[in-house]
Amino acid sequence: MNIKMTSRMSMDFKACLSLAFETSIIEATQDVYFFPDKLAGAALIVPAINFWWPSFPSELCESEYKKQPKKDQWKLRIAHYVPGLLYWWMTLKWFPSCSIMARDPIIFNKRDFEILKKMLQVPNPNEHKIRQQGEFESLFKDLMVGFGSWEFDPMELENPFPHNEGAVQLWQGREDKLVPVELQRFVAKKLPWIKYHEVPDGGHLIVHDNGLCESIFKALLLKQKPTVM
Repeated sequence: MNIKMTSRMSMDFKACLSLAFETSIIEATQDVYFFPDKLAGAALIVPAINFWWPSFPSELCESEYKKQPKKDQWKLRIAHYVPGLLYWWMTLKWFPSCSIMARDPIIFNKRDFEILKKMLQVPNPNEHKIRQQGEFESLFKDLMVGFGSWEFDPMELENPFPHNEGAVQLWQGREDKLVPVELQRFVAKKLPWIKYHEVPDGGHLIVHDNGLCESIFKALLLKQKPTVM
């Protein structure tokens, strides 16, 4: 999901914040790549990693890819090499094809389960809107775009804020079982202008942690050092 906030209706003003998490990495990086002069800041929260980005060392990518659940390995491989078959693959009834959509317990850590418990206590009345355009447009297309072949390499991006007038932050859970922390560390090392925050006991659902979200907003908007991790 990608959320943008602007203080004006016109994009002529440099007042746009890009908040991205999970599969919306391409939207956020496109904002940085194509509209740096319009951007006031960006926060990438457990952004999806494309294993086929050319700057990744092949051995590191292969090692991290093999740590993914088998069904997710197949899903990502199809999304990258034969995206035309993705809808068919994802809608198979006899073969689970996506851990996160199935909420497979194998992908969650202790903190994730605590977050899930709180989420179930306060149901989201708008959850159905996530798929209101249909599963293909709302979910599967994100996979096709995010894990397809990109027209630019994110690790060749230049700092959109050379004079520190804004910031790009990356937030990652150290125990995330879907988005490899080792690859995020590599991205942060290749792009030292990104402010990298690693949550020690964080899993894949840290974006739903209210206390952490408040820290993220304060760090981005008020430039405060995170106090809750």
